[in-house]
Amino acid sequence: MKVLIADDHRLIIEGVKLKLAELDPAVETVVAMNLDELDRMASTHADSLDLALVDITMPGTQGHQHVNRLRAQAPALPVIVLSGSEDVDLMRSLMEIGVLGFIPKAYSPDVMLSAIRLVLAGGIYIPPLLLANAQAQGWQPAEAAPAPAPGEAARGIDGLRKLLTERQIDVMRLLSQGKPNKLIARDLGISEGTVKIHLAAIFRALNVRNRVEAVVASRKLQGL
Repeated sequence: MKVLIADDHRLIIEGVKLKLAELDPAVETVVAMNLDELDRMASTHADSLDLALVDITMPGTQGHQHVNRLRAQAPALPVIVLSGSEDVDLMRSLMEIGVLGFIPKAYSPDVMLSAIRLVLAGGIYIPPLLLANAQAQGWQPAEAAPAPAPGEAARGIDGLRKLLTERQIDVMRLLSQGKPNKLIARDLGISEGTVKIHLAAIFRALNVRNRVEAVVASRKLQGL
């Protein structure tokens, strides 16, 4: 698994790296400590990244323009924002541009890890208290990108690229060949745990309930 970490504090970066290793011991990280590096890393690695963790207040940032730019550069890349504040309006504005997770830095590393697992499985992470406050103001978050209707995926893979990362497409390609998790992990150089996380997102994108249905659906895809 390959994760972009964008933060100007080395201590935060190293702490996130350590926690990510619990998710996948073979995780690969690319780091951006300023806006120029963020643009460069996004351009260089966009097609191979599985996740981006981005600080909302890096030096030189103006609001969340850098997050907007990252979303434009890599629209299929799941983005989680790390924030030093618990501002409900900020969270709402980020969710409305497609950010899939908002994690206050005051929260524990275990919460961060749970949020990452949720987002990689196709969900959205919003801190419960912030969600409750936002809903009290009349805001209802959008759901994660909807899964296609049964049979819709058979028309081709292009639509799924809006729901899945390139690494998840690779997992699905090997899945369609009937390979078990162990062989998929070996072929892609990732852990079996990471394969399972990607499969959860694939099941949702294909609108299937289990591995057998996923294999059948993936084999119908044009261009896989």
